Amino acid sequence: MKRRDAARDGTAVTFAQAGVRLGGSTIWSGVSLSVAQGEFVAVLGPNGAGKSTLIKAVLGLLPLAAGSARVLGRPAGDANQSIGYLPQRRSFNAGTRLRGVDLVRLGLDGARWGVPLPGLPRRARETERVAEVIEQVGATSYARKPIGELSGGEQQRLLIAQALVRRPELLLLDEPLDSLDLPNQASVAALVRRICRQARVAVLLVAHDINPILSYLDRVIYVAGGKAVEGPPEEVISSETLSRLYGAPIEVLRASDGRLVVVGQPEAPFVHGDRHA
Repeated sequence: MKRRDAARDGTAVTFAQAGVRLGGSTIWSGVSLSVAQGEFVAVLGPNGAGKSTLIKAVLGLLPLAAGSARVLGRPAGDANQSIGYLPQRRSFNAGTRLRGVDLVRLGLDGARWGVPLPGLPRRARETERVAEVIEQVGATSYARKPIGELSGGEQQRLLIAQALVRRPELLLLDEPLDSLDLPNQASVAALVRRICRQARVAVLLVAHDINPILSYLDRVIYVAGGKAVEGPPEEVISSETLSRLYGAPIEVLRASDGRLVVVGQPEAPFVHGDRHA
């Protein structure tokens, strides 16, 4: 399918010397970054650094105080119909009876009122699309079960399907791995990487811990100290780069099992610890 809104140069997101202020305080400033179509990019940093703020700026929900932002070749906020967005983790009560397939369909027609009329060609095409995207995320076997009965990993796959159902060109995932165990984190990361490659969808994924997803990433954006740096993981998650970003000595160590450990002053960000030990 032809990508109608994608920038002609293949760039999904571009920030140039961008800054955001909230309540009179600068969250970050001087941020320049670029995300290409088909790239899988993680947004990392300590709590409160402005990771989710960056996602909201991409959506145009927060106006920039400085600089500029282009998303899919247009000003931020103008191309949101071509963006799939999964907010921070939603909690489903065990008694929630909404089926997974119905949750995914809300990504298509959640803004409509009334009971859908059966048998219409449009409805048939939509049903086919819902089934297609559920299969794409590997959720066909449990999509008709109540969402409250599913595991965290199964729920997250269906939420990603909901974000994908409109065939977005850009996928924004805000902490989709939170509360998942390590195997499920890696499984979801592998799924997102496959979607990037097959559908040429650019992905920005906010994460606490880079380790379960490190091997799947193209690049990272690290937000801290009111600034941000981007690049390949091995360049950004380094003692030199993080020390410069924090303005204080930070040391990055690699454990015998390959996990990255960040230590130093100020207190090192928790994003690289084992949150599920």
